Amino acid sequence: MQNTLLLTIILPAAATLFVYFLGKKSSKSAALLIVLICLANITLLSTTVPTILKAADHKYVESYYWIPVLHASFTLFVDGISLSMAIITLILILAAAIFSINYMHEKKGLAEYYALLTLLSIGLVGVFMTSNLMLFYFCWELMLLPSYFIIGGWGYREPYRAAFKFFIFTHAGAIFVLLGIGAIFMVTGDLDMFQAKTALMTANPELVKWILLSLTIGFAVKMAAVPVHMWLPDAHSEAPAPMSALLSGVIISAGAYAILRVSLGTVFPAVMATGFGSMFLHGLTVFGIITAFFGGLIALVETDIKRIIAYSSIAHMGYVLFGLSLFPFQEPVTGTVLHLMNHAVSKGLFFLSAGAVMKQLEIRDIREMGGLSGKMPVTATASTVAALSIAGIPPFACFISEFLIFVGAFQTINIDNFYLIPTALMLVATVLSLAYALRFLSHVFLGVTKHEKVTDPPYFMKTAMIILAVLTVALGVWPTFFTQLISSASFV
Repeated sequence: MQNTLLLTIILPAAATLFVYFLGKKSSKSAALLIVLICLANITLLSTTVPTILKAADHKYVESYYWIPVLHASFTLFVDGISLSMAIITLILILAAAIFSINYMHEKKGLAEYYALLTLLSIGLVGVFMTSNLMLFYFCWELMLLPSYFIIGGWGYREPYRAAFKFFIFTHAGAIFVLLGIGAIFMVTGDLDMFQAKTALMTANPELVKWILLSLTIGFAVKMAAVPVHMWLPDAHSEAPAPMSALLSGVIISAGAYAILRVSLGTVFPAVMATGFGSMFLHGLTVFGIITAFFGGLIALVETDIKRIIAYSSIAHMGYVLFGLSLFPFQEPVTGTVLHLMNHAVSKGLFFLSAGAVMKQLEIRDIREMGGLSGKMPVTATASTVAALSIAGIPPFACFISEFLIFVGAFQTINIDNFYLIPTALMLVATVLSLAYALRFLSHVFLGVTKHEKVTDPPYFMKTAMIILAVLTVALGVWPTFFTQLISSASFV
């Protein structure tokens, strides 16, 4: 099919109104329609795998006439990296929709909620599937508005305060992104990532440096790297659990993907051979270490069940920044992208299981919990799988991706001994991950039962957790399909 990627955008866009009107009659039917759309899009995207693996450039590309005055075509593409990220995103949206059937059942305005979720899926998937920087920016901003309204409309305690903080920070970051994109067009006269990459090689290196810094700062805000992380703990902890799963699983991962695809993949090659290139990568390393330790240490002392997981997300973006700083070596790049996927699935599962605990107990403080493993066996199992994966324990998903990052780091040390101490520090940071994961499990599920009249959540919530738990184990045991896809992509 020649319009496969276009259909994956058109399908949810056309379905948004249907989801809204269907949601007015039956919120469950609206959720199931989103599930069907996600399954259809996963099927469509899967048909591009043979082309990606066999094509000389390992890409599947569709280009449509759009804005000739800007030399801009409506270009959609997938390679091994973007396809992997898009598929995982659709699986998380599917799980979030299923989980919402029971979790959001008592809430009002669910027709609007499911319509916003459908709209959000366009931005999330679109970011991973376009090489046109203007279309990329449209999708980048399209992630923002539905997220704001979902957090504000269906969040906890002070939802609009958290949503506004999220909006201000991420929109400020988007301004830096827009400045960088504008500068690329000014220098190259082109908005296509791959064409611009070639044109930037002959551009003024001083200007390229500022473009690189502007883009990276903007993407780092969405990624929630320290010190531009302040929006994340409030937004993730106050959002409804399905939205928290998407925020932590996909939206911050989009920031990391953008650094890899645009900052490093498009702009960085023009300055890679200069002294600034090494300084830039070393800077990513330093911020990665700070981010990993900051998130891990706060998660180790936090008592709010969702804020623990939120700070864990910050910590894992530290691992990702460290992996990105090892660019362009194949093993760490493969490991970093795989970690984005594994973290997305594991953290999405973690937030859903935390949402299940909160839904059944109506409390958030882990000090008031305990002994829930016997009362909530499915939730306890799902939480254990998620926590052990986040801790980097085999055979769960995050172990293999962290392992690949560290293998790449040891290889890089042979070329640049700067990475010796950072690699040692990042290995120490993994101990923090294990510590806060075990602390979480012991406080919530082990020990003396403090709540007698509590059971596992309803069917659809359990189903969503089981889907992600199975995938977390599968990615840890057999990551071969995705590692082959990811490693087929090339940046240099």
